Amino acid sequence: MKILYICTHNRCRSILCEAITNGSDSHKGSSKLEAKSAGSSPVGEVHPLSLKYLRERGYSTDGLKSQSWDEFEDYQADIVVTVCDSAAGEACPVYFGQSLKVHWGLEDPSKLEGSEEDKAAAFNNTIDIIEGRVAALAQIAEKGLSGDELKAALADLGAK
Repeated sequence: MKILYICTHNRCRSILCEAITNGSDSHKGSSKLEAKSAGSSPVGEVHPLSLKYLRERGYSTDGLKSQSWDEFEDYQADIVVTVCDSAAGEACPVYFGQSLKVHWGLEDPSKLEGSEEDKAAAFNNTIDIIEGRVAALAQIAEKGLSGDELKAALADLGAK
């Protein structure tokens, strides 16, 4: 199952999703999940705290970069997951036409103002949510669902 996570700037939430999906223990040794991330208006750099907290949680940050969804015209994602509210409202490029589209709203931990402890808590909370969704996604991939069943199962994950 090929997944493309989309967020407007591709610097925090979609990056977290990509790294966690590709590095999660929930499907290591399985080729069921492959993730990439992109943005409709990428800023060109990954938020430094995204990299810091991914590393602290044991995820590889090698190869993570903020990039445009135009780079994925030939990727042929099975699923396109928007993770921020502004990306959910955008019209996806026509080449995502065959992909299932779902929205998993996540608060942006990089926008939090506060102490280092507050920022760490926000990032770790977001990572915890993504880890739970990725574990469930790996189980869905194992079931081999398709069509409406797959779309319903994926949409349900975004509500958790």
